[in-house]
Amino acid sequence: MDARPKNLRAMLSEAKDLSELMVDLAYAALYFGDPDMAEEIDELENRMSELVHEMRAVSVMAARHPKEAEAMASVLQVISSIERIGNAAVDIARIVTHRLGIPRELVADLSNAEEVSHRVRIREGSHLARRPLAALELPVQTGMRVVAIRREREWITDVDGDVICLPGDVIFLRGSPAGISRLRELAAAPHWEPPVPPEDGTLSDLDRAVDVLVEMKNISEVAVGLAYSALVLRDQGLAAEVRHLEDRLDEMKDRLELWVLRASNDRIDPAPLRGLLHLSQAAEDLGDSAQQMVWLIEAKEELHPILSIALGDSDEVVVRVPVAAGSEADGASLSELQIDIEPGFHVLAVQRGGRYIYRPRGHVRLMPDDELIASGPDEGHPLLAARCGWHLTEDEESGAHELAPLRARSGVQA
Repeated sequence: MDARPKNLRAMLSEAKDLSELMVDLAYAALYFGDPDMAEEIDELENRMSELVHEMRAVSVMAARHPKEAEAMASVLQVISSIERIGNAAVDIARIVTHRLGIPRELVADLSNAEEVSHRVRIREGSHLARRPLAALELPVQTGMRVVAIRREREWITDVDGDVICLPGDVIFLRGSPAGISRLRELAAAPHWEPPVPPEDGTLSDLDRAVDVLVEMKNISEVAVGLAYSALVLRDQGLAAEVRHLEDRLDEMKDRLELWVLRASNDRIDPAPLRGLLHLSQAAEDLGDSAQQMVWLIEAKEELHPILSIALGDSDEVVVRVPVAAGSEADGASLSELQIDIEPGFHVLAVQRGGRYIYRPRGHVRLMPDDELIASGPDEGHPLLAARCGWHLTEDEESGAHELAPLRARSGVQA
């Protein structure tokens, strides 16, 4: 990543993407017990530190009048939150690099998370070598999407369909754990077996703590995603949901600490317990960072326009799409729709009757007037809208998106 962005908008966009990539890689390093992957996060941390320093300098220089300073304060707070997210990712990676220990039950249970991250090196002669990503259709083939590519010492985080995969590239993906085997087959990588818990049940007393920690992982990632969404959409409801999730993380951390302390009396090796406590603190830190961002929305502070522009311009956009009656999405479950594969959007939440269903699972069925809050590639936004019963248009003057009803499956106007 030698080519540095030249303005605050570009730097904010890169920092957001970088923070999310760091969290993905940190959990992946833990899942695979991969010190090399964990050490790569240190390289990303160096880039994040440079970005944070540059963004703060630009922000200070831009505030020439008191009114400008008030608006720029919101930018500085978001920069601080993004930095904290990156720091939490580094803390997760240290569980691997510092060998703090982690129960095998936890590593195995991480495969039950909604999404996992994986990395694979492309071999010469493989199906992936020397072909553009668009032609590979990895979301369709594997249910996983590429979030970054490391090419020797260079990181490519602005990944689009025109990028050609070269032998020796290491691609980082995120998606369904069921797609890992197919992915490795396409890359001509060695067969990989997912971790499994020990059969002797030595740590059975920690089952509840492990289950809570997996849920903390899911909730902390949702909180960060919803916080970015709340800033882009300036949504009070999403901000309130982030606060609720942060409160849940606090409660879950308290329960987990109690169960770990009780388990320490059961004549088991205490070394893995350190990793549990360390990981729970990092997950709580992610929630705290998300809450720090949405405080700006809750307090109705003046937000600098660059925030919604920059965060909306990142690799993945956050969109809000209602479900029209009679559309393809009406009555369908998320697993049936498979919008994570086509058009490649991940549903952060479903708003229904003034409440939010965060990180909905595949069995959730959509109803008319439900509203999807999802993140994914900007080019997939029109298809997502169409599957929900809308034609997406863009106002030429303002650039704002508008939705017009499509004809429903029955032929009746939606």
